[in-house]
Amino acid sequence: MTGLRLVVFDVDGTLVDSQDHIHGAMEHAFAATGHALPSRADILSIVGLSLPEAMARLVPHLPAVAQADLVEAYKGSFGRMRADRLSPMFDGMADLITRLSAEPETLLGVATGKSRRGLTHVLAGHGLQDHFITTQVADDHPSKPHPSMLLAALAETGVPARDAVMIGDTTFDIQMGRMAGYHTIGVSWGYHQATALAEAGAGRVVDTAGALADAIDEIWETV
Repeated sequence: MTGLRLVVFDVDGTLVDSQDHIHGAMEHAFAATGHALPSRADILSIVGLSLPEAMARLVPHLPAVAQADLVEAYKGSFGRMRADRLSPMFDGMADLITRLSAEPETLLGVATGKSRRGLTHVLAGHGLQDHFITTQVADDHPSKPHPSMLLAALAETGVPARDAVMIGDTTFDIQMGRMAGYHTIGVSWGYHQATALAEAGAGRVVDTAGALADAIDEIWETV
């Protein structure tokens, strides 16, 4: 291929392991509002969605006002946990980001269900804030799997979808990527099973950061 190419990453479950923060904040939110806590598996299954959409899927039996109360309680608890301890990056991902960002033809982006404030905290905490040219967050878009985030990334960078890849750990990421016309790679170390990622249409599913690097290179060799 010639010209620029765009690599877009999800954050929670793809770049950073935030499951303890997410589950802990959910525990606090449900305890504070007096509702029964869903299972850990159910909680992790909605990671990646914008928070109101995630809560609506997690507790559809509760009225909208109760869901809104849970959202606010979660935000407060997660913010306090985030201030106390930074979610760790998955093995090899910081090195991969650094390597890709050094390639003149490669532009990096983020598409996440996090808020702008949350994303800034994570990227700055890990010293990665200067590596991403486009950052799409839940504040500005419909929830995944709507393709709005990825279409905005294409518009900001001028890269066509055929030269872009979406990398994520959930079926929401894969569905979003496919709807936007991107290549897609699923990572198995996050919150959805590898089989679910494949069934959602992921072009590839990988188990390590090294395999992810190889999969990205293989895509560029075929376009």
